[in-house]
Amino acid sequence: MSVSVSARRFERVGAHSHIKGLGVRNGVALPVADGFVGQAEARRAAWVVVQMIKQGKMAGRAVLIAGPPGTGKTALAVAIARELGEDTPFVAISGSEIYSAEVKKTEVLTRALRSAIGVRVREYRRVYEGMVKKLEVRFDRHPYNPWYQIPVEGVVTLKTASEERTFTVDGAIISEMLAKGVSEGDVVWIDEETGRVYKVGRAQAAERKYDLASAKLVELPKGPILKEKEFVHTVTLHDLDLMHSRSGSIFSLLFGGGEEREIPPDVRRGVDETVKKWVDEGRAELLPGVLFIDDVHMLDIEAFSFLSRAMESDLAPIIVLASNRGFAKIRGTDYEAPHGMPLDLLDRLLIIETRPYTRDEIREILKIRAAEEKVDLDEEALELLTEIGAEKSLRYAVQLLTPAKILASERGSERVGRKDVEEAAKLFVSVKDSAAHLKQYEEIFLK
Repeated sequence: MSVSVSARRFERVGAHSHIKGLGVRNGVALPVADGFVGQAEARRAAWVVVQMIKQGKMAGRAVLIAGPPGTGKTALAVAIARELGEDTPFVAISGSEIYSAEVKKTEVLTRALRSAIGVRVREYRRVYEGMVKKLEVRFDRHPYNPWYQIPVEGVVTLKTASEERTFTVDGAIISEMLAKGVSEGDVVWIDEETGRVYKVGRAQAAERKYDLASAKLVELPKGPILKEKEFVHTVTLHDLDLMHSRSGSIFSLLFGGGEEREIPPDVRRGVDETVKKWVDEGRAELLPGVLFIDDVHMLDIEAFSFLSRAMESDLAPIIVLASNRGFAKIRGTDYEAPHGMPLDLLDRLLIIETRPYTRDEIREILKIRAAEEKVDLDEEALELLTEIGAEKSLRYAVQLLTPAKILASERGSERVGRKDVEEAAKLFVSVKDSAAHLKQYEEIFLK
C-alpha cells in the first residue's frame, strides 16, 4: 500500500501578519493599503510619529494609542515598527507581565526597554579565504583512550582565482573543518586570529560529485587568500548586558548564568559606555526600536513613575502604549484618571485615537484576513460575516474564518458558504451570546 504525502512549508498566520506598513503615501492615508483598512486619521498621526522618529525629534516622548477593543491599536504599533525598517527591534509586552515573584517590576521593564534597542556592530577581521583544493588529515591516538583516534594536524591547500597556498594547521582547526563537513571543493573562511572556520558553500568550479545536491553554490574567490573582511553583528543592549553580567562572575562560569537574577546597574553603565565608545569610533550604530506595552492600565503607580524617568534616558527606545480603558483607577492608588494613567505622564504623550470600524471597513478587513488565512469565501458567506462583525464584534467574525473553512472541507468543498459560517457560529458563540447563556443559567453556575 502506497501513501502519497505532499510536502508543505510550515506556515503560521499571526493576528497581524497581514500588516506591511501604515498605508500612507505622500502623507495621505489610503482607504485600503498595506493590510490596513480605515482609521485614516490614526494612521496619518502614526505616520507623523514615524517622521519625527526618523528626524530624531521623539526624545523624552512616547505615544499612547487609545480606543475601544478591536480597533487596530496593536496593528498600528506593528505598522510603526515596519515603517522604521526590517532591522528595527520590536518588543511587545502586556502590562501584566511586569509582576513576577523572582524579578522586580523595574527590572522587567528595564529588560524590555533595552531589548528594544539594537546595536549593529561592524568588525574587520583578517581571514584566509579560498576553495579547499587539497585536504590531508593526520590522526593519532587519543591521550586518554588509545583505541580512539583523533585529528592532530592537517595540511590544507586553499585556492583563489589569482593565488594558491598550502598551510599546515593544528588539530583544533582541522577538527572544526571536519565537524562542519568541509571537503575538497568547498569555499571556506579561516579567521587568522582565532582559527575559527566558516563554510561558505561549494565552489562552482569544483568537480561535481552529484547531479543534485543541497550544498549552496558560490563563485571561486578572487584576489589574495589573506584578506580583510567586514563582519556585521546585530545584538540588543539586553544581549550585551547578559554577556557582561555572566562573564563578570566566576559562579556564572562554573554553574551557568542564571538569567532570572537581576543585572547590576554598574554592568549596564559599563555596557552603555562601551556602546557609546563604539559609536564614537564608527564601529557600531544604534538601532532604536519600538517597545509596545499593551494594556498599559495594568501598570501601577511605581511602574508609571519608572517609565516617566526611562523616557528621558539617552538610550531609550520608542515607547508605544495602548489602552482600551476609559476613566479607571490608577493601580496602587484610589484616584481615577483617563485610561487609568497618571495625568503628568499623559501630558508627555502623543495620544492617537482609534474609532470603531464602519460596516464597509469590516467587510474589507474580512476580505484581507480571508486572503491571509487562505479562506475562499463566497459572497453570501462574506455578507454574513460582515453582519456578525458589525453586530457582535470584528474579532469574533475573524475567528470564524478558519472553523468555517474546516467545515466546508468536511463536506467536500473548497469554498466557504453561508451554511458553513452559520454552523461555525453555532459551534463557537460570541461574547454576547456567552453572556446571555450565563444570564439564562445563572442559578446553576457556581459563584
